[in-house]
Amino acid sequence: MKKGRMFYKIFIPILVLGIGLVISFGSYIYLTTIHSVIDSVASGKQSLITQIKNTLEQKIKTIEYAFNTYSTTSSFSEVVNNPMTEEDFQAYRDINSQLNYIATMGMDVGVKYSLISLVQDWKISDGSLSLLTEENRKNLYESYINNQNKGLFWIKTDKGIRFVNTLPVFSQNKQAIGLADISLQTLRNILQTEDNTTVFILNRQGELLYESATGKNLLTSGQMQRITNIAENESQTGTVALEKANYQKVEAIYAKSSYNNWIYVTLLDQQEISDALATTRFGLIILGVVITLLIVVVAYVISVHFTKPIRQIQRRLAVSTQPEDKNEIDWIINSIDTILSEKESLEGLLESELPQLETQFMLNLFRSRITAEELELNMSRFGYSPTEDSLYSTMLIQLDNYGERQASDKDLLLVAVNKLVEELIPKARRMIPILLNDRTQATILIYEGMNEQEHRKQALEDAKKIIKTVRDILKLSVSVGISNLYQDLASSKEACEMSKQALHHRLNLGKESIIFYEDIATVISGPVLLHYPVELESQLFDAIRLGDEELVSRSLYPLLGEMMKYSKNPLNFEVTLIRFVNNLIQLEQLIGVEVLLTQDNYALYHRLLDIRNPEEIERILVNEVIRPMVTSMKEKTTRQFRSLSDQIAAIVRAEFDQELSLEIIGERLHYSPNYLSSIFKKEFGVTFSEYVMNYRLEMAKKWLVESEMTIKEIAERLQYHNPQNFIRSFRKKEHVTPGAYRAMKQDK
Repeated sequence: MKKGRMFYKIFIPILVLGIGLVISFGSYIYLTTIHSVIDSVASGKQSLITQIKNTLEQKIKTIEYAFNTYSTTSSFSEVVNNPMTEEDFQAYRDINSQLNYIATMGMDVGVKYSLISLVQDWKISDGSLSLLTEENRKNLYESYINNQNKGLFWIKTDKGIRFVNTLPVFSQNKQAIGLADISLQTLRNILQTEDNTTVFILNRQGELLYESATGKNLLTSGQMQRITNIAENESQTGTVALEKANYQKVEAIYAKSSYNNWIYVTLLDQQEISDALATTRFGLIILGVVITLLIVVVAYVISVHFTKPIRQIQRRLAVSTQPEDKNEIDWIINSIDTILSEKESLEGLLESELPQLETQFMLNLFRSRITAEELELNMSRFGYSPTEDSLYSTMLIQLDNYGERQASDKDLLLVAVNKLVEELIPKARRMIPILLNDRTQATILIYEGMNEQEHRKQALEDAKKIIKTVRDILKLSVSVGISNLYQDLASSKEACEMSKQALHHRLNLGKESIIFYEDIATVISGPVLLHYPVELESQLFDAIRLGDEELVSRSLYPLLGEMMKYSKNPLNFEVTLIRFVNNLIQLEQLIGVEVLLTQDNYALYHRLLDIRNPEEIERILVNEVIRPMVTSMKEKTTRQFRSLSDQIAAIVRAEFDQELSLEIIGERLHYSPNYLSSIFKKEFGVTFSEYVMNYRLEMAKKWLVESEMTIKEIAERLQYHNPQNFIRSFRKKEHVTPGAYRAMKQDK
């Protein structure tokens, strides 16, 4: 089917906009992913290099500790100060055993341990004894003792790294030297990772002590010095941006040891990032292609959808003899112009229907079937111009009798009354009078620029005029009920109810009564004024269930005060009081207490209804009803509290990885959440939410140690919708993050 110009005006912009959004969104996602991947990889590298540092530090600290401890023993001083010959077998065996013990505490494989006596010029290394020549002794002093400001240091050798500890540690007079030669292969075994990450170890002068990628020269001396300077002046861990010879960017991730100032370094280059992003790039391209195709389909569907009405209009207007234009909109406009000329002939007909429409509008207003938008539209449509100061009242008229006419003439008489109201009250002071039902005529009166007394005076004059005119012309008597003033016409239904309530009192006042609702509002009964404090009653009943006398006292007196405050009419207070006693009886049936469940309950009703002293009513309710109920409940709650609390705790332990709340458990156990919360805290000393959180964190600690689940998986399983919330809760309780807790437990 041939598409019109309007179709392409919709299709092309949507297509261009959609493709532009795909490109922009895809670029944003890709750039965001790059930064995320870089941060993730860098964070992983940082954690790895820190772990490597901690692992190696722990082992070399052990070697230092073993030598230092041995140097403080009496056997050390005795052995070092005695000559060692082949005949001193026991001393040799003791020293060799001590070196073997140091090996077992440190790195016993691939490490050569030696002890040299500078006093007696002997050396035991790898289980063999040798004597020092004068040249050997001189070289030892020049290398390890003279011009050294430390008694313990590490130096790089051809075969690895040598630990040198001049002994005794805290003496200026050095008697021996402890050596530990760690081979390169041993270092590789200790520092090797699953992905064979390149690791460098620099001393505080920036000299290379160890490099896992031997011979590749990945770092120049200048780059190593730059890393050392930054690590010295900035934080213990961090990242240093470097530049290779071919201008490629590479980042060095370091962790500085606070123990021996060594700097552990690994590299993060662009190729590694590029490899990590390869799948992302491919996925984004595929996703972009799929979304682009989807946009083409959506643009086509939207264009067809929005031009469908135009095609339908074209088909509807096809009866016109005017030929179609190339631009379908212009053709439609021209066709509509021909139709508008016919519209004017219909407007006169609509004007004649306005009174019927206005009458229906008033009926809907009294029945609350008008929305705010419809109200505003219809007020303007029917010629009303209310202001912010406009006030309204509803006037209802009912027939007292039919005069000399028959009851069958009732409808005709009401129509006549309605017509008289329309004539007697000027249009500016009323809305259109209507027949509300087969017994009542209704009119909404409008007041502008009057005070309250003037409103009442004007309404009274209108009502008197209506009653007199109906009496003189129709020979009937009518009564008038007038509501309180209100500002919002949407409240017309409530105002109508007020006027009906006012008319109910004409039986006491006689015929041709004019009754204002405000005059009888303090003495009427029924749901219009009846106020019952349901929430306060619920709090009191929960306190009774708990058997808590103090909480009962805090809840009861506000409840009774609320009942008396809003029951100015004695009849209303009696109804409220009877309802309260009935509810107390129902509560007793539920909790199994028999204070009021007797055949003499009616006597209590009579006593309470005959009393006019509020204090006496309170005394009877407190002393004869509520306190006995509380006393009975105390005996039951002591046993029930423990049972219910144990059930709640059992549910938490069984369903801790599901959504839990006192509302859910309350529905299952058939108790209110407030009640369960009170008894649970009373029995366990903590709130329900604290108990759930503590139990979940205990399970989290167990999973962190015993499972391979990620922190995010643990958070989701424990119903934390945001992993950060889980981390904050864990750190607040354990003073460490989940990751640190797992690492700490795995190192033990």
